[in-house]
Amino acid sequence: MTNDLDQIVMAKAQAWLDGDYDEATKAQVKYLIDNDKKELTESFYKDMEFGTAGLRGIMGVGSNRMNIYTVGTATQGLANYLKKTFEGEQVRVAVAHDSRNNSRLFAERVADIFASNGFQVYLFDDLRPVPELSFTIRELKLHSGVVITASHNPKEYNGYKAYWSDGAQVTPPHDKNIIEEVAKITHNSQVLTGQNPENITILDETFDKRYIDRIKNDIQLSPESVAKYHDMKIVYTPLHGAGVRLVPMALKEFGFSNVFVVPEQAVVDGNFPTVESPNPEERKTMLQAMELGRKEGADLVLATDPDADRIGVALRTGTGEYVLLNGNQTLALLLSYQLTRWAERGELDGNQYVIKTIVTSQMANAVAAHFGVKCYDCLTGFKYIAKIIRENEATAKYIGGGEESFGYLAGDYVRDKDAVSACALAAEAAAWAKDTMGLTLYEWLQQLYVKYGFYRESLVSLVRKGKEGAEEIQQIMVNYRTNPPKELAGSEVLIVRDYKSLEETNMRSGVVTPIDQDSSNVLQWITADGTIISVRPSGTEPKIKFYFGVKADLPSVEQFDDVQSQLEAKMLRIKMDLDLV
Repeated sequence: MTNDLDQIVMAKAQAWLDGDYDEATKAQVKYLIDNDKKELTESFYKDMEFGTAGLRGIMGVGSNRMNIYTVGTATQGLANYLKKTFEGEQVRVAVAHDSRNNSRLFAERVADIFASNGFQVYLFDDLRPVPELSFTIRELKLHSGVVITASHNPKEYNGYKAYWSDGAQVTPPHDKNIIEEVAKITHNSQVLTGQNPENITILDETFDKRYIDRIKNDIQLSPESVAKYHDMKIVYTPLHGAGVRLVPMALKEFGFSNVFVVPEQAVVDGNFPTVESPNPEERKTMLQAMELGRKEGADLVLATDPDADRIGVALRTGTGEYVLLNGNQTLALLLSYQLTRWAERGELDGNQYVIKTIVTSQMANAVAAHFGVKCYDCLTGFKYIAKIIRENEATAKYIGGGEESFGYLAGDYVRDKDAVSACALAAEAAAWAKDTMGLTLYEWLQQLYVKYGFYRESLVSLVRKGKEGAEEIQQIMVNYRTNPPKELAGSEVLIVRDYKSLEETNMRSGVVTPIDQDSSNVLQWITADGTIISVRPSGTEPKIKFYFGVKADLPSVEQFDDVQSQLEAKMLRIKMDLDLV
């Protein structure tokens, strides 16, 4: 190793060999030095950054990997900020984790550090859905919370999400202030451990009942329809994760009595042995559940990712096959169901609102406008949805909302996406559609397209791993800012929105207007025919994402297949124009 980076890497690796680290960690560092210089560089070339979404990365030894030491640094920094912010108070926090390898180890480390700092800690006895952690913070009126999870990332990953007293992931100014405190932790000796174990209270299954009861009390809209179709067949898979108990429990509490859980995927296992990726966005991940659905003749196939904040939905068509909805379609269905029932029950008085992110289908805006309900557009990330809910708490009522990445939240008792409640709501919507219209959810979705317009979306993710990949992603964004496309699929690009500079430019007139949002590294192009393309580097994965949204009129359900083919062809032309296929 000769260059400056190599010297930095070797110096940091040597510090781990010489420092106060356990022997197994030191042995692995020594192995990398002797046998795997590339992995050594990836593990030590930088310190894992505590970003605005917390931590997420590959597990292993090193300053740029998820391990008890990087988790410890993050927790001590968060603890120091909490002590400053709530000076003079007994700080109270909750800690939860998902099914990933090392999640329990990391969660216990977090609880130990918080307790050693004098905090009152509520630690769940086993894995729990992320939304239950959010609920716990609000229910017990805590100051903060942490959940150990890497959501739907591959099995090599783990992560760390920090939550604030409103039950939402931390937002400005707290996120930046926590980052500053974490950066001050430069040595293991600054991390407090092994003290005050009596400060840790274990939360067991009795607390789950409070969460499930709140879901039912706050969001159930059609108990009569559920009673009539309680034996509707539902297949559910937790994908080896944290929804394994709570989703069936919620469905039962809503009144459903005929739920089939995919047995092989009900095994809690951080290696996710039955899937390549534990991501319900991917059809191949859902194949086993859909096969059980076909076998049982299920009306509905549901899935949750490992931390049970994202929902996957597959609907049976008239031919008996299953269509896996994308997140935009799931949101459109759930939002349409909620607003329809609120209207039928006489509960819309002009003081309600819904929320979606800027990369999510405009169909949500159309549905909200039909019911005279305000629809907020916000940056990607549920913490921005939670921020809008917080800002409107005293003046207006939040009904529901979400984002295209398979996240939905009905009601405001939780402040993060909640697949437990979303599964229950989807099942209830299916029972209601069958009861009131004699339709399946898939048939109702087609009718909604006739009513509001046929919105069709697609996503392309370019994966670029490691240091070089991160640099390449940033260069792609620089190039697009310097030279945005002038035309896509034969339609002129009229508007360019840059959410980093917070400027919207009319490409014909040159007029620039400000964008009223927080700054984020996102570009958006809007063409003359209403097509919207968004480009965004992921904040949690080594990806840059391209979101495509097109629209056409759907004169009748009978023309569904033809119009869908036209929209798919149009998106393909756009991808070709951007050299993405």
